[in-house]
Amino acid sequence: MNIQLIRNATLIVQYAGKKFLVDPFLSEKGTLPAFPNAAREDQKNPLVALPISIEEIISEVDAVIVTHLHIDHWDDAAKEALPKAITLFTQNEEDAQEIQNAGFTNVEVLQTDTVYEGIQLIKTKGEHGRGEILNMAGKVCGVVFKHPTEKTLYVAGDTVWYEEVQQTIQTHQPEIIVVNGGDNQFMQGGSLVMNKEDIYNVYQATPKSQIISVHMEAVNHWNLSREDLRNFAIEKGMSANVHVPNDGESYTF
Repeated sequence: MNIQLIRNATLIVQYAGKKFLVDPFLSEKGTLPAFPNAAREDQKNPLVALPISIEEIISEVDAVIVTHLHIDHWDDAAKEALPKAITLFTQNEEDAQEIQNAGFTNVEVLQTDTVYEGIQLIKTKGEHGRGEILNMAGKVCGVVFKHPTEKTLYVAGDTVWYEEVQQTIQTHQPEIIVVNGGDNQFMQGGSLVMNKEDIYNVYQATPKSQIISVHMEAVNHWNLSREDLRNFAIEKGMSANVHVPNDGESYTF
């Protein structure tokens, strides 16, 4: 497999001969408002430009996975760029209906036993924060990819570390895990996605797995820098297993 970070949580995943686009956030730099009640409210989103063209990103994509509908995972630029007949997977009927309302005609709700072109796509649970913030953050999902010719891949989505993430790791034994690790926060409510301690918990749960941290430094409410996470990984002795890509960087497993 090949996993390329585009920007934020947007990934291109080449898996068992198919090209998946995950959480497409394709707006030009600085064309969206900053998230309010957060750091860097004077900086418009996205904070950084795409590393490659939209045409290259969407070229020959077989299927799109949208883990939830927050604007930094599914934006108007993605809706405009993607072919309306493309195969698109989402977390529930509510999200599917909204995506269909945008003109997409081939939308499927992920299940725990979805199969696409021989590839198992297993919807996993996530919690987009802890405590009261969950009511505002709403529902999210992740996905496990399985195929006889590939290692098992777990794309955790916008979740913090909690028992369901641990259970997913125990159940599926993924060799490769992508976490959203920017510790994004508002002024109140704590981490919305994984912080460095959460990522350390993932590592401790599966110390032989390769972990890729994305969703970093791209939207104004980020709280954990790439440099800080890399230094923390060295401090905890997990730098051989925890990868912190720059936008556009890719890994082959």
